[in-house]
Amino acid sequence: MNANASPAVHTWSTDAVPPARRLDYWIGAVCEGFLEMDVTSSLAGSFGATLESAPLGAIGVNRVRGSAQDVYRTRRAIAHSSSNYYYLLCKTDSPWVAVQDGRSARMLPGDLVLVDSRRCYELHLLQSADTLSLELPTAWVESWLPDAGGQVARRIDGQSGWGRVLSGFAQQLSPQGALKPPLPAALLTDHLGGLLALATGTACEAGGPAAPGESARAALRRRVLDATRERHAEPGLTAASVARGLGISERSLHRCLSEGATTFAAALAGFRMQVARRMLGDARFDRLSIAEIGLRVGLADASHFVRQFSRHLGTTPGALRRQR
Repeated sequence: MNANASPAVHTWSTDAVPPARRLDYWIGAVCEGFLEMDVTSSLAGSFGATLESAPLGAIGVNRVRGSAQDVYRTRRAIAHSSSNYYYLLCKTDSPWVAVQDGRSARMLPGDLVLVDSRRCYELHLLQSADTLSLELPTAWVESWLPDAGGQVARRIDGQSGWGRVLSGFAQQLSPQGALKPPLPAALLTDHLGGLLALATGTACEAGGPAAPGESARAALRRRVLDATRERHAEPGLTAASVARGLGISERSLHRCLSEGATTFAAALAGFRMQVARRMLGDARFDRLSIAEIGLRVGLADASHFVRQFSRHLGTTPGALRRQR
């Protein structure tokens, strides 16, 4: 492995070895940089490829460039892997094919597909290997997609709807950009998760129908939490006001939240502190005072904001900003 100009970007290149050893070197690089996989290529005599990788918060951003190849995640490889991930893949230069769970997704340039490394899959990169590969923790994906396993090897159209938005967003990510992201990494990964949910059709609107298998009470709780999140910046927001906006009784609101082991006050405070933490971690908001940030999340009393922030996050807003 060769270090790039920045030590946080790891680079593997077949240029490091003689032509006769390049495919073997590449198989080792793939196993080290991703997971254990088998790789074959009809261009073994003239094979060449590079892999660049860097972390972006909870996810990994990988760029592969190189010759046409076929990649196989086998049962033997799965048995030898200590870690597993979902991978969101996007190629913009040529068609290719992804296969998993008996499904074969025929991909056009700009399309995306999700694969799960816990099960066998095949990637047939027919003309080149130039691919963006986002390494996504399984728990992270499954927090965004209720039926994540059912989404593997399904083509996400990169030319229309939310798939086009997801494709455009993903294509802006790079290992080099992950070192100095334009926004906090947590915010970028949240955008990615939301767009993935929208592009796969698994996102639910606050007033929408229950997801498959979701009880009426759980659906109501989701609606209450979504509405509270959306209105968190309103000073003096009350449970009665949220219940009224949803057309339910305040008693029903409190009951459904208690069944989810939370309260309205706790949920509201959590949403407010989440947004405050993001703003304090973003240099673009440095022109705002601590009191102004508190006001933006719905807390007009600066001292109350500081106390609540400290209670939830274990530090003061000022200390968090200085630690950035």
